[in-house]
Amino acid sequence: MGLFNAMHISGSALTAQRLRMDVASSNIANVDTTRGRLVNGEWQPYQRKMVVLEPKGNEFRSFIQKANGSMHGVKATQVLDDKQPFKLVYQPNHPDADDQGYVQLPNVDPLKEMVDLMSSTRSYEANVTVMNAAKGMYMKALEIGR
Repeated sequence: MGLFNAMHISGSALTAQRLRMDVASSNIANVDTTRGRLVNGEWQPYQRKMVVLEPKGNEFRSFIQKANGSMHGVKATQVLDDKQPFKLVYQPNHPDADDQGYVQLPNVDPLKEMVDLMSSTRSYEANVTVMNAAKGMYMKALEIGR
């Protein structure tokens, strides 16, 4: 393993967790958005987004790096739409209500988003701690050389 692998691994995790926080924040912000995108001339509600994380190492060069023992970390590969059905709420006075008075609301559950946000925040904090510990070890190693 190289000297700065801990920094590279934690750096990739920080980037991935920041993306998860951004996506969860976007989901929470759009919890009541009934006009998320236009499909075939009709408005569809906002659709919940999810981040797909994978370990680094699906490219050809990663096989060489794995042989050297230097390939680690995580990367975000996709941001997918959640395929859960939209919520139907009876609001006949709403401008987006159908003929029966029902409005389609986004498939975003604020509780689920808060749990995901807390999870990604904790992971982010843990990786910051790892980076600080690695930095401390590097500084101590430099002090030994004096």
